[in-house]
Amino acid sequence: MTAETSLTINSIDQLQAALREQRYIADRGLATAIFLALRLGRPLFLEGEAGVGKTEVAKVLAQLLETDLIRLQCYEGLDVHHAVYEWNYTRQMIHIRLLESRGERADEAELFGPEFLLKRPLLQAIENSRPKPPVLLVDEVDRSDQEFEAFLLEVLSDFQITIPEIGTLKAERPPVAVLTSNRTREVHDALKRRCLYYWIDYPSFEKELEIVRTKAPQATAALARQITAFIQELRQVDLYKAPGVAETLDWTAALVALDQQALNKSIVEETLGVILKYQDDVEKVSAGSVAEILDRIAPSG
Repeated sequence: MTAETSLTINSIDQLQAALREQRYIADRGLATAIFLALRLGRPLFLEGEAGVGKTEVAKVLAQLLETDLIRLQCYEGLDVHHAVYEWNYTRQMIHIRLLESRGERADEAELFGPEFLLKRPLLQAIENSRPKPPVLLVDEVDRSDQEFEAFLLEVLSDFQITIPEIGTLKAERPPVAVLTSNRTREVHDALKRRCLYYWIDYPSFEKELEIVRTKAPQATAALARQITAFIQELRQVDLYKAPGVAETLDWTAALVALDQQALNKSIVEETLGVILKYQDDVEKVSAGSVAEILDRIAPSG
């Protein structure tokens, strides 16, 4: 564990409590994985369905450790220029023209100096002058290409980056690295081996209810229970994309904004677009599942 974190986080229980203070409800398994990642200085690879709280782990860790969050959002076609660094060609050309106007010639070493270097997220995380190592979030790594995944493997192995014009830059204090995947494709085993792995599943009823109460205290106790029970039942329906915890919280906020004290068929059907993001799913649930689910959860209300 880094010197900064070892002063305040000395056990899994303490970390779990600290996460709870930041309004993140983590079960023992996840808290253990985070604790070991901090203690061993290893990247943490979080996998699970969209909306279960993977990205939030990195955000909460940055708050907890009182450090910066550096986020690299992955996508198809992501390359070194967007993820690591590129040269500020416009500034280089201006510098060249300025020298030429003075009758001077540009020196190549000068043109490829630090002042012309545009640092992207990975380089920012490795070559940092912050008081504390940042939290590096590599979000949705499964959306990137395999070529970038191979490059990322090299970076995470030694937390160093080689820039041909400058040389190899190595992190004096490695960042706290968190990688997430929605499993739209399988990430190579070699990358996972560099990390500690944890699968974040949909929460149990009790855990999700606690999350709702923690994140949305303005919702009445009865409404919070109904919302949680409805979402839990909805995940049993054969949907293209089941709602995650993020959708549960969005729905709670929407219902509170509408001054709802309890669920009914009309308000559920009117707000299905908050929790379901595909029209086929909306039509399937609207066709009869709403009334059936409300009947099943009626005792919870």
